[in-house]
Amino acid sequence: MRAAFSILGLVITLAVVLFMVKQQARSLQPPAAAASAGVSASAAGALQAGSVRPEAVRQELQQLVDQAAARASEAQP
Repeated sequence: MRAAFSILGLVITLAVVLFMVKQQARSLQPPAAAASAGVSASAAGALQAGSVRPEAVRQELQQLVDQAAARASEAQP
């Protein structure tokens, strides 16, 4: 009888551990494919709609390069 309770306790403990592992694995998985497809479709739509203007990006990048060059020339003796 004692051996039966020991085995039953081990089986219950194993079931609880496996359940917790399953819950943790589920929380680590990325979101569903439909949700990520919707996000990527909306991002692609925003790019096609022209919300990101290449001229603005180019201008901001040029300003940053100019600032870096000015700092570098100020740092040299």
